Amino acid sequence: MSIPWLTLAIALPALGALAVALLPRERAELGRRLTLGVTLVTLALVLVMALNFDPSGPRFQFEETVPWIPQFGVYYAVGVDGIALLLIVLSALLVPLVVLAAWRERDENGGSGAQAASGSGNGYFALILLLEAMMIGVFAAMDVFLFYVLFEAMLIPVYFMIGRYGRGAERRRAAVKFLLYSLFGGLLMLVAVIGVYALGGTFLWSDLVGTGGGLAGLDPSAARWLFLGFFVAFAIKAPMWPVHTWLPGAAGSSRPGTAVLLVGVLDKVGTYGMLRYCLELFPEAARWFVWPVVVLSLVSIVYGAVLAIGQTDMMRLIGYTSISHFGFITLGIFAMTSQGQSGAALYMINHGFSTGALFLVAGFLIARHGTGAIADYQGVQKQAPLLAGVFLVAGLSSLALPGLSPFVSEFLVFVGTFAFSPVPAIIASVGVVLAALYILWMYQRTMTGPLPSALSRLRDLSGRELWAVGPLIAVIVAFGVYPKPMLDVINPAVEHTMRQVGVSDPAPALGHVDQAANSQEGASE
Repeated sequence: MSIPWLTLAIALPALGALAVALLPRERAELGRRLTLGVTLVTLALVLVMALNFDPSGPRFQFEETVPWIPQFGVYYAVGVDGIALLLIVLSALLVPLVVLAAWRERDENGGSGAQAASGSGNGYFALILLLEAMMIGVFAAMDVFLFYVLFEAMLIPVYFMIGRYGRGAERRRAAVKFLLYSLFGGLLMLVAVIGVYALGGTFLWSDLVGTGGGLAGLDPSAARWLFLGFFVAFAIKAPMWPVHTWLPGAAGSSRPGTAVLLVGVLDKVGTYGMLRYCLELFPEAARWFVWPVVVLSLVSIVYGAVLAIGQTDMMRLIGYTSISHFGFITLGIFAMTSQGQSGAALYMINHGFSTGALFLVAGFLIARHGTGAIADYQGVQKQAPLLAGVFLVAGLSSLALPGLSPFVSEFLVFVGTFAFSPVPAIIASVGVVLAALYILWMYQRTMTGPLPSALSRLRDLSGRELWAVGPLIAVIVAFGVYPKPMLDVINPAVEHTMRQVGVSDPAPALGHVDQAANSQEGASE
């Protein structure tokens, strides 16, 4: 009997969330320890599963299919390809780091004593575990209805993590705005899911895509409307311009750990959904919408970068940088080249590492000084050199410095986009220049210069904080030097998507030049 890896990975944090939620408030220390233990066991389980994944084997592995609502043809169907597997590994890695980072985080909303130190008792940690179960489930879902249910259910823990356990007076407003945007997108997606079932007769992914070509025989007009239903929901989640406005407020009002999971993992559901559902279910519609999505991606790249430069709050600045980064991801997806899509898939993972590290270090600073305003910091590297060094590496990875993992992702996106069309690649390069500006300027304003007296007692990173951010820095460096293991897992899934959509890489222009030269030589002879 095969081991139900994915079910175990989903059930373990879900049961852990229930156990932590049932603990009395005065057992906050036990709640933290239990949460960390569950997340570490889940990570170990996911890593063992990943080691058993065969990149040269079937596209989807660890599949489980059990009838859930037979009357409507709904199944509990899960399985992973290389891209989904890496996103699950990313989720399982980030969650214990978030728990460590939030271990002594104080509650800003009226808690006291042990309750304040642990973030209003065990509620926050129970929500983290519940969210982890849903994140793993949504990436593993192989039934469209199951995917939709988890896609919407994730809103519940995130809403409370921002509105109840966030920071600042605007946290409830930010939570409501996040919820309303997401519910609007989810409503459009629900209509599209119903349309898929009405036209395809099933929710099962394997039955819908068949042997290729998506929903075969679907009227082009209907396919385009269904594509839009999915795409708008994913664009809101991603987030893309102009449906991005919920993100800066949500990131700025969140605890750092919440921001890590929100931007580092949850937003990837949007880009993952584009790659999996929009392209493979509706290949003709995806090809028809290529240029509109490319234009939106370019606007997101430049717009997010420009607004990041003008931010005065670190958390909001990092939030705006993600709008720009997600523009690169969607650009790579809709360039319809293997390099672009491999780069986009790799970008999803590497963005989680780099942005997660940035949010955590920003959170450590805010915990020490009580404010996220950039103007309130200066000369931090004199007092906390280790913190400043980690901040610098995380920032340099965010601007895709060669030798750090996001560089490979961004380079592949540029190569794939240039093969598609040189003009979008040239415009997107503006985002690279602006990224260097907003990251280095933020570092200069906060870490260099004279140390003000207000920061003279600022502590450097503690051992616990190093354990929280250190693994991310190690991964960023390791995969920056040697990205092959991740690309070996991603590339087969991308090749299958390319076949499903019915596109292929354009022939190299140099090859045409060589052929023309050979023809001229033959004619002269």
